[in-house]
Amino acid sequence: MSIRYHKKLRRWKPTDGILDLYVLNVLLTLAMFTVLVFRAWLELKNYRLMWKELQWRETYGTMGRVLKAEKEMFSKVEGGDELYQMLLEIFNVEKK
Repeated sequence: MSIRYHKKLRRWKPTDGILDLYVLNVLLTLAMFTVLVFRAWLELKNYRLMWKELQWRETYGTMGRVLKAEKEMFSKVEGGDELYQMLLEIFNVEKK
């Protein structure tokens, strides 16, 4: 058994394992790239969610300022006070 091992060892060339090493390197690179793409997709998804939330906050703030500025207009119309109170609740405006 040891004679066969020595024969194989003598026939071994440094280039024999390079193809295996190259394939392993390509597989690891593809796996890392896949993980990177997945993480980028998650970050984009979170970014879009945060962007929508910021837009809604801006909209709520704008509507709150408009409602407070136009309070007299609602009082002049029949049923305007109830509508005003409902809009305050919908847009989460603090009553002052």
